[in-house]
Amino acid sequence: MSLEQQSQERIKYRLEGLTCANCAIKIEKAFCSEEMIGETSLNFATQTVYLPPKALEIAQRIVDRIEPGVILKPINQLGKNLHQQQESSLDTIWQKVRMLVAGSLLAIGLLLPILGIHLSLVLEYTIFLTAYVLVGYEVLYTAFRNMTRGALFDENFLMSLGTIGAIAINQLPEAVGVMLFYTVGEYIQGLAVHRSRNSIQALMDIRPDYANLVHQLDVIKVSPEDVQVGQLILVRPGEKVPLDGEVVKGSSFVDTSALTGESVPRKIEVGDSILSGMVNSSGVLTIKVTRPYEESSVQKILDLVENASARKAPTEKFITTFSRYYTPAVVVIALGIAIVPPLLGAGSFSEWIYRALTILVISCPCALVISVPLGYFGGIGGASRHGILVKGANFLEALTKVKTVVFDKTGTLTQGVFEVVKLSPAKGFSHESLMEIAATAEFHSSHPIAKSIRDSYELAIEPGTLEDYKEISGKGVQAKIKGLDVLVGKAALLTEAGISIPDSNDRGQAGTMVHVAVSEEYAGYILIADRLKSGAKETIKALENSGIKTVMLTGDHLGVAQKVAKDLGISEFHADLLPQDKVAWLERLMAEKDHKQKVIFVGDGINDAPVLTRADVGIAMGGLGSDAAIEAADVVLMEDQPAKLLTAINIAGFTKKIIWQNIFFALGIKLGFVFLGALGIATMWEAVFADVGVALLAVLNATRVRQYTSVPTTNQI
Repeated sequence: MSLEQQSQERIKYRLEGLTCANCAIKIEKAFCSEEMIGETSLNFATQTVYLPPKALEIAQRIVDRIEPGVILKPINQLGKNLHQQQESSLDTIWQKVRMLVAGSLLAIGLLLPILGIHLSLVLEYTIFLTAYVLVGYEVLYTAFRNMTRGALFDENFLMSLGTIGAIAINQLPEAVGVMLFYTVGEYIQGLAVHRSRNSIQALMDIRPDYANLVHQLDVIKVSPEDVQVGQLILVRPGEKVPLDGEVVKGSSFVDTSALTGESVPRKIEVGDSILSGMVNSSGVLTIKVTRPYEESSVQKILDLVENASARKAPTEKFITTFSRYYTPAVVVIALGIAIVPPLLGAGSFSEWIYRALTILVISCPCALVISVPLGYFGGIGGASRHGILVKGANFLEALTKVKTVVFDKTGTLTQGVFEVVKLSPAKGFSHESLMEIAATAEFHSSHPIAKSIRDSYELAIEPGTLEDYKEISGKGVQAKIKGLDVLVGKAALLTEAGISIPDSNDRGQAGTMVHVAVSEEYAGYILIADRLKSGAKETIKALENSGIKTVMLTGDHLGVAQKVAKDLGISEFHADLLPQDKVAWLERLMAEKDHKQKVIFVGDGINDAPVLTRADVGIAMGGLGSDAAIEAADVVLMEDQPAKLLTAINIAGFTKKIIWQNIFFALGIKLGFVFLGALGIATMWEAVFADVGVALLAVLNATRVRQYTSVPTTNQI
């Protein structure tokens, strides 16, 4: 089921209070195995999941079984009421009091013997067990309840088993200390996860809070969802634009950085389109709404980023699978350590049981499973801050394995802003008549070349003279003007109609030749030139220097393609291609790579949908406000800058580096402590660091991804 279908048939719920990544994996697995819920994806970073409303009761029971205290709430249920806020605050205060009292009791129990005050056995057990119960009763209760339901090997069961075992062999201070440190660590880890989520989501803080609705002679502050298409809204200086629309009054400069990552203000005047998420910098604007809020640019961006976790990266899937086997394996190792050596006469049972209990404390995989999703979400959120929308962690990881980047030419490497540089009418036609015929025939076309012809025609076009119009994909247009059959387009269009084209000195020049025929008679041609985009040459050079092959596919003729490829330094190009030819060439390039390498296609997202879809990663450039770009591509570069491709690749590489740092760090520390615990070198006190301490450090490291701000250079890719 697609994300679009999910959003229509299901409701997005927030899992309030979910801080355990390992539990999130278990909840997701349980949801997917439940028939009434089916396949779904739980986003740990945003604490959200799509569920059928009719399955809410079953879903809540699953959550209660795996992670008590977590509550499913519809996403539109914004905030909590005062009673819930007070309740949450009281829970936090009570948790702090319990940790403080337990810590004080532990200190008393340890210090009194040092001060020479002898404790009776009853008093010793009273002090330490009181402290143990204060900080451990929730863990013990959850472990017992889960155990009765067959859910073994979770962190609650392992921590309970380890500390109760310590009490059984009369290691009271260690049992209390481990449970206290675990509880404190979980509390701090929860704060770190919460702050990490907030800081990551702050990168996407472009959701407007309100709209100023113009109602008769008054202005009313309303929710953006309540504004209808066609209504007028007022945006004052400093306010976010809440909905997509057209400016009908006023002029201003707007900050588009939240959408595109571009810091240069953009001038907006009457008649210009304006998108939600932009920030009005100076003048007052009156805007006519053209899209409802749920279809607005800001909502599409937020949905894409928030739902990106549904497409998991291979690394994320590997860690999820690994965590299922890791904990049982460590438990089996601990059991073997507790039983086998003493049976072989290598020491006492209490000594080896203590070592086994130390290993149990280390065996929770939270450090691994918590840092990977946060790392990818941070990478996706960080990319969005740079105006790069990545539709899934799998595409972010794919950007780290690029072998070939295939570019479209027009609108991608060149500006797509064409200019008529030469008119060459045939005998019997004037410059004026040639332009009039071409401009009229191209009246309905949205192609940039057609627009340049219309813009260059200084007189008013009479659309009433255009009696028939047909666009022939990749070749041009066929029209009937004042009863005359007209062809405007490539040489192939005229040749197929049996019209001969005379030789020209301009053939092969850097420009596009648009040929015109009237009533099967050649009328001449128009030479149109395009300009290279700023930064395109530097981008190609950076890719080539890093060992990434660059290829250009274009529908333009050979001379134009050759000139552009030479100017940019592209290693391979193919010209005179129809849309289906581009797909065929892309498939040839994909066949040349091995299964681990990736081929990227970069296009404008409007005319290149088939190629964007076929590539390993389809990247649409200049997708700001373009529905076609957002729908067809896997990655959308909101700003029309080729250098954004380098930024996307660099962010992907930085994200992967941080994630693998966390994986090696967590595994290395945990396995190292397992080894030290088996040798009797590591104590249970130290083992707590290998559990909650490592998880906390992994979370903090994962948030570094969002801070990526470096400018792409050749040696960074």
